[in-house]
Amino acid sequence: MAWLVLPAVLVGTVLQRICGTGVGLLVAPVFALLLGGADGVLLTNMTTFVSATMLTVAMRREADWATWARLFAWSLVGTVPGALLVRALPAAVLQVVVGGVVLLAMAVILTSAAPRRRRGPGAGVAAGIAAGLLNVTAGVAAPAVVLFARITGWDQRAYAATTQPLFMSLAVTSVGAKLLLGAAHPAHLPSAWLFLGIAAAVLVGLPLGARLGRVIAASAARTLSLLLAGAGAVLAVVRGVAGLI
Repeated sequence: MAWLVLPAVLVGTVLQRICGTGVGLLVAPVFALLLGGADGVLLTNMTTFVSATMLTVAMRREADWATWARLFAWSLVGTVPGALLVRALPAAVLQVVVGGVVLLAMAVILTSAAPRRRRGPGAGVAAGIAAGLLNVTAGVAAPAVVLFARITGWDQRAYAATTQPLFMSLAVTSVGAKLLLGAAHPAHLPSAWLFLGIAAAVLVGLPLGARLGRVIAASAARTLSLLLAGAGAVLAVVRGVAGLI
């Protein structure tokens, strides 16, 4: 069943190469539907690590490493509480959480009203903590990172490049925290063959995204990413609610 996510990884990689977000948003609700809450989020984290690592290598020269360091450092504050939350919540509740976070990301990105830009350190602190919490509980840090980009007026090219090492490092700490705190179990880790399939999908999506990025606007790719993810998120919420009834 997990192999069904590979098309989502391919499309997500293409969109993430163009606009900076895509993989986690698309695969999180799909994995939550296929595998349940905790296992779905765990596999989302691991999938994001594979895709973001490859994208980091491809886009490393354009990344803002100082901003990455600041956001990642503060994300550690939200990671441990998030892992404890995953350990305590039922699978159906986590499905609702995953779907809800993706829908929140969709609302943040598609909103037409831009907030007043701020340059103080508070935005980075709040965004980092929120990114860590959201990534470990739902596999999706995009709402916090996108809102931070909007508030600070972050350049699109730097944003798209910097989010890759951020998502990569968030994936490592999320998986590590859940394994250490008992919120996930090694027996539930996917097979090596699935990761080879994910890596292959990313390798195909990277050059395809680079080529399509010359003719497709980042805003259009971002909108498409959220619309596709939103459909999966609604299904995840419905299934989670049904499991609670």
